[in-house]
Amino acid sequence: MLLHIPAVLPPAQLADMRAALASADWIDGRATVGAQGAQVKRNQQLADASPLRKQLGDLVLAALVANPLFHAATLPAQILPPRFNRYEGGGEYGFHVDGAVMGLAGNAGQAPAQLRSDVSCTLFLAEPEDYDGGELIISDTYGEHEVKLPAGDMIVYPSSSLHRVTPVTRGTRLASFFWVQSLVRDGEQRRMLLELDASIQALTTTAADREAVLRLTNVYHNLLRRWAET
Repeated sequence: MLLHIPAVLPPAQLADMRAALASADWIDGRATVGAQGAQVKRNQQLADASPLRKQLGDLVLAALVANPLFHAATLPAQILPPRFNRYEGGGEYGFHVDGAVMGLAGNAGQAPAQLRSDVSCTLFLAEPEDYDGGELIISDTYGEHEVKLPAGDMIVYPSSSLHRVTPVTRGTRLASFFWVQSLVRDGEQRRMLLELDASIQALTTTAADREAVLRLTNVYHNLLRRWAET
Protein backbone atom coordinates (compact mmCIF):
# COMPACT_ATOMS: atom_id res chain seq x y z
CA MET A 1 0.00 0.00 0.00
CA LEU A 2 1.34 3.38 -1.05
CA LEU A 3 -0.16 6.30 0.83
CA HIS A 4 0.41 10.03 0.43
CA ILE A 5 0.15 11.86 3.77
CA PRO A 6 -0.08 15.63 3.18
CA ALA A 7 1.10 18.52 5.35
CA VAL A 8 3.05 16.58 7.97
CA LEU A 9 5.20 19.66 8.61
CA PRO A 10 4.05 23.32 8.34
CA PRO A 11 5.83 25.84 6.06
CA ALA A 12 7.55 27.77 8.87
CA GLN A 13 9.06 24.61 10.34
CA LEU A 14 10.18 23.47 6.89
CA ALA A 15 11.95 26.79 6.30
CA ASP A 16 13.78 26.46 9.63
CA MET A 17 14.82 22.88 8.79
CA ARG A 18 16.12 23.85 5.36
CA ALA A 19 18.11 26.71 6.86
CA ALA A 20 19.68 24.37 9.43
CA LEU A 21 20.46 21.74 6.78
CA ALA A 22 22.07 24.34 4.48
CA SER A 23 24.96 24.73 6.94
CA ALA A 24 25.06 21.13 8.17
CA ASP A 25 28.03 18.77 8.05
CA TRP A 26 27.14 16.01 5.60
CA ILE A 27 28.78 12.61 5.19
CA ASP A 28 28.87 10.15 2.31
CA GLY A 29 25.54 8.29 2.33
CA ARG A 30 27.32 5.03 1.61
CA ALA A 31 28.48 4.99 5.24
CA THR A 32 25.11 3.57 6.33
CA VAL A 33 24.70 0.75 3.80
CA GLY A 34 26.34 -2.56 3.01
CA ALA A 35 28.52 -3.43 0.06
CA GLN A 36 25.59 -4.06 -2.30
CA GLY A 37 23.86 -0.76 -1.52
CA ALA A 38 27.13 1.18 -1.76
CA GLN A 39 27.40 0.21 -5.43
CA VAL A 40 24.27 2.19 -6.35
CA LYS A 41 24.06 4.91 -3.67
CA ARG A 42 25.31 8.43 -4.45
CA ASN A 43 24.02 10.90 -1.89
CA GLN A 44 24.86 12.57 1.41
CA GLN A 45 23.39 12.11 4.88
CA LEU A 46 23.59 13.60 8.33
CA ALA A 47 25.64 11.30 10.53
CA ASP A 48 23.55 9.25 12.94
CA ALA A 49 25.56 10.75 15.83
CA SER A 50 24.95 14.32 14.64
CA PRO A 51 23.18 16.52 17.24
CA LEU A 52 21.36 18.22 14.36
CA ARG A 53 20.00 14.88 13.15
CA LYS A 54 18.57 14.23 16.61
CA GLN A 55 17.18 17.76 16.92
CA LEU A 56 15.42 17.68 13.56
CA GLY A 57 14.42 14.05 14.01
CA ASP A 58 12.67 14.90 17.26
CA LEU A 59 10.66 17.56 15.40
CA VAL A 60 9.60 14.99 12.81
CA LEU A 61 8.62 12.48 15.50
CA ALA A 62 6.55 15.13 17.29
CA ALA A 63 4.71 15.86 14.04
CA LEU A 64 4.03 12.16 13.51
CA VAL A 65 2.57 11.80 17.00
CA ALA A 66 0.03 14.48 16.08
CA ASN A 67 -0.86 12.96 12.69
CA PRO A 68 -3.85 10.57 12.89
CA LEU A 69 -3.51 9.37 9.28
CA PHE A 70 0.09 8.26 9.90
CA HIS A 71 -1.02 6.25 12.92
CA ALA A 72 -4.00 4.72 11.14
CA ALA A 73 -1.89 3.71 8.14
CA THR A 74 1.22 2.38 9.88
CA LEU A 75 -0.03 1.31 13.35
CA PRO A 76 3.46 2.00 14.71
CA ALA A 77 5.01 -0.18 17.39
CA GLN A 78 8.48 1.35 16.95
CA ILE A 79 9.89 4.09 14.72
CA LEU A 80 13.53 4.20 13.74
CA PRO A 81 14.84 7.72 14.53
CA PRO A 82 14.47 9.80 11.36
CA ARG A 83 17.51 10.35 9.16
CA PHE A 84 18.14 13.11 6.63
CA ASN A 85 19.65 12.99 3.16
CA ARG A 86 20.65 15.32 0.35
CA TYR A 87 20.88 14.68 -3.39
CA GLU A 88 22.49 17.13 -5.83
CA GLY A 89 24.93 17.24 -8.73
CA GLY A 90 23.67 14.02 -10.31
CA GLY A 91 23.25 12.18 -7.01
CA GLU A 92 21.00 9.16 -7.16
CA TYR A 93 20.21 5.84 -5.48
CA GLY A 94 19.70 2.86 -7.77
CA PHE A 95 17.17 0.12 -7.21
CA HIS A 96 17.56 -1.46 -3.78
CA VAL A 97 15.54 -3.05 -0.99
CA ASP A 98 15.67 -1.83 2.59
CA GLY A 99 17.16 -4.10 5.22
CA ALA A 100 14.61 -6.34 6.91
CA VAL A 101 15.99 -5.82 10.44
CA MET A 102 17.69 -2.67 11.70
CA GLY A 103 19.44 -1.79 14.93
CA LEU A 104 18.17 0.84 17.35
CA ALA A 105 20.89 2.55 19.35
CA GLY A 106 20.91 1.31 22.95
CA ASN A 107 22.46 2.55 26.17
CA ALA A 108 26.18 2.24 26.73
CA GLY A 109 27.19 -1.35 27.37
CA GLN A 110 23.93 -2.74 25.99
CA ALA A 111 23.36 -4.46 22.68
CA PRO A 112 21.21 -2.42 20.28
CA ALA A 113 17.54 -3.30 20.07
CA GLN A 114 16.27 -4.65 16.77
CA LEU A 115 13.51 -3.19 14.62
CA ARG A 116 11.74 -5.05 11.80
CA SER A 117 11.20 -2.70 8.86
CA ASP A 118 7.55 -3.04 7.80
CA VAL A 119 6.86 0.45 6.44
CA SER A 120 9.28 2.84 4.72
CA CYS A 121 8.63 6.58 4.96
CA THR A 122 10.01 9.50 2.96
CA LEU A 123 9.19 13.04 4.10
CA PHE A 124 9.98 15.62 1.40
CA LEU A 125 11.66 18.81 2.66
CA ALA A 126 12.38 20.64 -0.63
CA GLU A 127 9.74 21.97 -2.99
CA PRO A 128 9.52 19.96 -6.23
CA GLU A 129 10.13 23.03 -8.39
CA ASP A 130 13.46 23.64 -6.64
CA TYR A 131 15.13 20.60 -8.20
CA ASP A 132 14.99 18.47 -11.34
CA GLY A 133 14.96 14.71 -11.07
CA GLY A 134 14.96 13.12 -7.63
CA GLU A 135 11.74 11.17 -8.16
CA LEU A 136 11.22 8.24 -5.82
CA ILE A 137 10.36 5.22 -7.98
CA ILE A 138 8.63 2.40 -6.11
CA SER A 139 8.24 -0.96 -7.85
CA ASP A 140 5.57 -3.45 -6.84
CA THR A 141 3.39 -6.11 -8.45
CA TYR A 142 1.34 -3.39 -10.18
CA GLY A 143 4.33 -1.72 -11.84
CA GLU A 144 6.43 1.33 -11.04
CA HIS A 145 5.07 4.36 -9.21
CA GLU A 146 6.77 7.77 -9.45
CA VAL A 147 6.61 10.00 -6.37
CA LYS A 148 7.69 13.65 -6.05
CA LEU A 149 5.68 15.49 -3.42
CA PRO A 150 5.40 19.05 -2.09
CA ALA A 151 7.63 19.95 0.84
CA GLY A 152 6.10 18.75 4.10
CA ASP A 153 4.26 15.84 2.48
CA MET A 154 5.18 12.20 3.09
CA ILE A 155 4.87 8.90 1.24
CA VAL A 156 4.63 5.60 3.12
CA TYR A 157 5.04 2.25 1.38
CA PRO A 158 5.94 -1.37 2.16
CA SER A 159 9.60 -1.83 3.06
CA SER A 160 9.60 -5.00 0.97
CA SER A 161 9.31 -2.92 -2.23
CA LEU A 162 12.23 -2.33 -4.58
CA HIS A 163 12.74 1.41 -5.00
CA ARG A 164 15.19 4.00 -6.28
CA VAL A 165 15.79 7.77 -6.46
CA THR A 166 16.44 9.17 -9.93
CA PRO A 167 19.44 11.48 -10.54
CA VAL A 168 19.06 15.07 -9.36
CA THR A 169 20.30 17.20 -12.27
CA ARG A 170 19.45 20.66 -10.90
CA GLY A 171 19.09 22.04 -7.38
CA THR A 172 19.04 20.05 -4.17
CA ARG A 173 16.63 17.38 -3.00
CA LEU A 174 16.28 17.26 0.80
CA ALA A 175 14.30 14.60 2.63
CA SER A 176 13.87 12.80 5.90
CA PHE A 177 13.51 9.04 5.79
CA PHE A 178 12.81 6.38 8.38
CA TRP A 179 11.20 3.01 8.99
CA VAL A 180 8.32 1.75 11.10
CA GLN A 181 7.84 -1.59 12.78
CA SER A 182 4.09 -1.97 12.74
CA LEU A 183 1.87 -3.66 15.28
CA VAL A 184 0.48 -5.50 12.23
CA ARG A 185 3.29 -6.88 10.08
CA ASP A 186 1.11 -7.99 7.15
CA GLY A 187 0.62 -5.20 4.63
CA GLU A 188 -2.74 -6.42 3.35
CA GLN A 189 -4.11 -6.58 6.89
CA ARG A 190 -2.88 -3.02 7.52
CA ARG A 191 -4.60 -1.89 4.32
CA MET A 192 -7.92 -3.44 5.36
CA LEU A 193 -7.70 -1.88 8.81
CA LEU A 194 -6.97 1.54 7.30
CA GLU A 195 -9.97 1.27 4.96
CA LEU A 196 -12.20 0.17 7.81
CA ASP A 197 -10.96 3.01 10.01
CA ALA A 198 -11.55 5.55 7.22
CA SER A 199 -15.10 4.24 6.72
CA ILE A 200 -15.84 4.51 10.43
CA GLN A 201 -14.47 8.07 10.55
CA ALA A 202 -16.58 9.05 7.54
CA LEU A 203 -19.74 7.53 9.00
CA THR A 204 -19.31 9.38 12.29
CA THR A 205 -19.66 12.70 10.41
CA THR A 206 -22.99 11.65 8.90
CA ALA A 207 -26.39 10.70 10.23
CA ALA A 208 -25.46 7.02 10.15
CA ASP A 209 -27.00 4.75 12.75
CA ARG A 210 -24.85 5.03 15.88
CA GLU A 211 -25.29 1.38 16.83
CA ALA A 212 -24.14 0.28 13.37
CA VAL A 213 -21.06 2.50 13.65
CA LEU A 214 -20.36 1.05 17.07
CA ARG A 215 -20.56 -2.48 15.69
CA LEU A 216 -18.09 -1.57 12.93
CA THR A 217 -15.78 -0.05 15.52
CA ASN A 218 -16.01 -3.28 17.49
CA VAL A 219 -15.05 -5.26 14.36
CA TYR A 220 -12.04 -2.96 13.81
CA HIS A 221 -10.72 -3.44 17.33
CA ASN A 222 -11.32 -7.18 17.31
CA LEU A 223 -9.39 -7.52 14.04
CA LEU A 224 -6.59 -5.39 15.47
CA ARG A 225 -6.61 -7.51 18.60
CA ARG A 226 -6.34 -10.66 16.46
CA TRP A 227 -3.55 -9.39 14.20
CA ALA A 228 -1.47 -7.11 16.44
CA GLU A 229 1.91 -8.18 17.78
CA THR A 230 3.13 -6.38 20.88
